Amino acid sequence: MAQDYYRQQSQEVANELGTSLSQGLTASQVKQRREKYGANSLAGKKKVSLWQRFLAQFKDFMIIVLIIAALLSGFVAQEWTDAAIIMIVVLLNAILGVFQEARSEEAINALKKMATPSAHVRRNGQVEEIPSTELVPGDVVLLEAGDVVPADLRLTSVNSLKVEESALTGESVPVDKQAGQLEEEQVALADQDNMAFANTNVTYGRAEGIVTQTGMNTEVGKIATLLNNTDETDTPLKQNLNQLGKTLTIMILVICAIVFAVGFFTKQGTEPTDKLAIDMFLVAVSLAVAAIPEGLPAIVTIILALGTQVMAKHKSIVRKLPAVETLGATDVICSDKTGTLTQNKMTVERIYYAGQNHQAKQAITANNPALLAMLLANDTKMSDEQKLLGDPTETALVQYALDHQINVQELLAQHRRVQEVPFDSERKLMSTVNQDGDHFLVAVKGAPDQLLKRVTKIEENGQIVPITAAQKQAILAANQTMAEQALRVLGLAYKEVAQPYDEPSTNNVEQELAFAGLVGMIDPERPEAKAAIKEAKQAGIRTIMITGDFQVTAQAIAQRLGIIRPGQDQQVITGAQLDELSDDYLHEHVGDYSVYARVSPEHKVRIVKAWQSQGKIVAMTGDGVNDAPSLKQADIGIGMGITGTEVSKGASDMILADDNFATIVEAVKQGRKVFSNIQKAILYLMSCNVGEVLTVFMMTMLGWDILAPVQLLWINLVTDTLPAIALGLEPVEKGIMNRRPRGKKSTFFSGGVASSIIYQGILEGILVLTTYQLGLNFGPHLGNSSLQHGDALTMAFLTLGLIQLFHAFNSKYIHRSIFTKQTFANKWFNWAILISAVVMAAVELPFMTKFFDVTELNGVQWLIVLLAGVCMIVIVEIVKFCERRLGEK
Repeated sequence: MAQDYYRQQSQEVANELGTSLSQGLTASQVKQRREKYGANSLAGKKKVSLWQRFLAQFKDFMIIVLIIAALLSGFVAQEWTDAAIIMIVVLLNAILGVFQEARSEEAINALKKMATPSAHVRRNGQVEEIPSTELVPGDVVLLEAGDVVPADLRLTSVNSLKVEESALTGESVPVDKQAGQLEEEQVALADQDNMAFANTNVTYGRAEGIVTQTGMNTEVGKIATLLNNTDETDTPLKQNLNQLGKTLTIMILVICAIVFAVGFFTKQGTEPTDKLAIDMFLVAVSLAVAAIPEGLPAIVTIILALGTQVMAKHKSIVRKLPAVETLGATDVICSDKTGTLTQNKMTVERIYYAGQNHQAKQAITANNPALLAMLLANDTKMSDEQKLLGDPTETALVQYALDHQINVQELLAQHRRVQEVPFDSERKLMSTVNQDGDHFLVAVKGAPDQLLKRVTKIEENGQIVPITAAQKQAILAANQTMAEQALRVLGLAYKEVAQPYDEPSTNNVEQELAFAGLVGMIDPERPEAKAAIKEAKQAGIRTIMITGDFQVTAQAIAQRLGIIRPGQDQQVITGAQLDELSDDYLHEHVGDYSVYARVSPEHKVRIVKAWQSQGKIVAMTGDGVNDAPSLKQADIGIGMGITGTEVSKGASDMILADDNFATIVEAVKQGRKVFSNIQKAILYLMSCNVGEVLTVFMMTMLGWDILAPVQLLWINLVTDTLPAIALGLEPVEKGIMNRRPRGKKSTFFSGGVASSIIYQGILEGILVLTTYQLGLNFGPHLGNSSLQHGDALTMAFLTLGLIQLFHAFNSKYIHRSIFTKQTFANKWFNWAILISAVVMAAVELPFMTKFFDVTELNGVQWLIVLLAGVCMIVIVEIVKFCERRLGEK
């Protein structure tokens, strides 16, 4: 168990780890510890070979059913063409799966790449530069601005150190560090200000520290362990396809049993028993093969792939195909605050001077004392590309001036810095002495409470006068108001002196100051996030904020975004409070909380699991290293493409190219469309297959002529490909975002699809059989039994093919009427039907009739075939109308 080093004095830590603060470790100590602890690097999962990944694709239940069908079709029914087609579909599906899946070692590899290449360490009394992988516990490491912390450190000496930890803790601004001992027993990671953690960034100052943990024992290593140990959840799509496979298997077995039993017992005496048994078994197998929509996995994959292309145009990059459909089923979006709901950029929002509050947009002049103080007491640098470099709080102050068209560089040139008193975490102030013509201007910024202790004057009507108690009280009240709005407040002060100081210090520079103002900053919400959260709410999707930031900040941002309403404090909970809740209680009451503040990576995973225990489909957004485990645990992990770390991207199912929360809502809409279109394709394919099975089954049972294998194969080839794929290109249905999430228990057969498959399949079979009977009684070959039966079978064959194309129009909407302008909006569908109809009718060409064993039909016979197709549309539309009327009641 790791020690709470933050609770110990520096020397106690050094003694426990057997090191010297002044000399560091000896060479022999380093050698022993390297053998004991190993390299300071992260371990990943055992790599899965390409062959293992390929074989894993065949574990899917639907795929197993298809393989069995292919074997039966080939070896038993001798339908080798069918068998070949099924196996090609299976193999293509497996190959696509291998290339689409992203494995967890990508996230681990990204973590490894983040490691700093070198570290400055004190060993044998000398400072050396070594590869960070060679660090061991007990090493004394030296840090300065720009360094990446190479391991977890207990800081022993600090000089104005600030560390940016947002990728690990979610804290939106750099953390001030100190070397003192912390008294509390349980301190959240983000509050351990005497520790520095691996892979965080030093933005300001210098420090020394003792390595307490390396490799997988660091805080970032714990995240790597979570990634390794997190099980990937089955997507709803995969669960639905598995359920579909099981349903099909049961249906196929029932069909086989019924056909075999009925045929065997009704035809007793017509042929030897053993031969009859074999014949009926072959018939049963043929029907079973006909019942399987062998193209379904490929069509689902194509629809998903087409969905990824559409989503890419909307800035959503899908890394795993099933994620497209999973988004549409999302019940809860657990969103990180920093960089996701907010801009991850400190911004001035309010400024208080001359006794009044001012919005950041209000004009301000270059000679305003508050503006001068915030620019002069500031270490921000500007790159050649005009990019601001430095502490985010300070760069926000400079950006505020630039937004008001202040020539910052000219102003700084006029007020050249000659002396400074650097910031430190004890007095919480920073001061500079600047040339200002023939005198010097002192600029001070820092914590308002500390600043006011040193303020004795204030400007009134252009005159510097002593500050009154009432004025100080007004300043404190303004500070309190800003703080309650979750603004980070800095105080600003100044004074004029005749000459620089001999020895500048807080005791002379930061005394007898004149108050200039207060400035309030915040990491603001993204402008589009509020509308996106509102739209998600209308779609029945709940947004949960999870952040490492302080409770007051999280609550204020959540209220501004509409996640919670003012006064709903009970919906905000901290990581420390979360630790006090049992898993059972959290699982039962997780819906009570909308905002989680000051949380760790383990908390995020726990929150996601709690929602999943409620049967909810959870999406998790994030951009930091700390988000990676929860991104992987969630049903769908959504990484940020711009601000996101490679770790968070590697653990995600989908990446937002524009880091725009509103893009998630658009992706949800596309996901719902994909599910709806897959449902339409399944309704179409399955009802057509039911129609085929019923037709062949009844023809067999009634002793009629039976459609030839080549005819059934041609129908499947023509009708099961282009029309089904084109249904996957249907546009978003009107009102799709006003529906509630369909829920985890929902399947492709939910929402009336199952009943529609059954009655529409039966209707199709009845119309085909009716056409066959009409063919026996109409046509030019009446009186010639052989030719008339040929005509009837040809009419049944063409009806079975063409009626499915008519039925494709029915399948556009499961419940809505097709008699709308939108019906013909999908040009791909229109072309698919036209091409398929031409190809289907081509069997009537003179040179094709012999191959398909059909006769050439006359006009009346063609009219009967076409009328059967029209009847399919009319009858289904009547049923839909009745369903809608009953639904209204």
